[in-house]
Amino acid sequence: MSLATFKDLCIDVGDLPGEAAFWAGLLGLRVESFPDDPDELVLRGDRPQQTVWPNPVPEGKAVKNRVHLDVWASSLDGITGTRVTEPGEQGWTTFTDPVGGQEFCVFTRADVGLYRLKDVVVDAAHHQSIAAWWAQVLGGTAHDDEGRYSYVSDIPGVPFDDIDFTPVPEPKTVKNRIHWDIDLTPGSTVADLVALGATVLREPDDDIRWTVMADPEGNEFCVFAPRAD
Repeated sequence: MSLATFKDLCIDVGDLPGEAAFWAGLLGLRVESFPDDPDELVLRGDRPQQTVWPNPVPEGKAVKNRVHLDVWASSLDGITGTRVTEPGEQGWTTFTDPVGGQEFCVFTRADVGLYRLKDVVVDAAHHQSIAAWWAQVLGGTAHDDEGRYSYVSDIPGVPFDDIDFTPVPEPKTVKNRIHWDIDLTPGSTVADLVALGATVLREPDDDIRWTVMADPEGNEFCVFAPRAD
């Protein structure tokens, strides 16, 4: 049994309205606001797990994102942003978004639905072991693609295909600008995640009700305990 289930995604942003509108359009989500807090926005789809929270942060993007999103599109026409690679160089085309400069990759196919998130991709120092770690936390099956990269498929409840872990030579130096939140399954605890090798970065306090953690490679994620009845 997995320790947790996927909850949602979070993206650090500098321009909340601009980046919320961009990511909503790219992913096929709608932007919603809160009457009691006009400075907070959320992106929603038809399923709760399709939720994306754009989180305003003071620091700008300093290095290549170690976590990025792969998306589906019927063509590259209409994809806004700066093209980093040219079509045909690889099986996808890499862009940076026009507002925050965050990388994303576009895969084209004829049949594309309204919701277009394909995969979540994570740079890794040891791709096999970190894929196995997340498969243990979230469920699913870890695969090693002939040593080129690893991925976790068939994760229960996720609103995309896989989490991919790709090997890179450079170390992680700054906080990731994209992370995911997880819900603990009944009977699982933060201590169970620590026992597997996760680190607690911030405990719940007067401002947050979740626990901020990092996986064994330092990738941040947030953990939500079941609400008390």
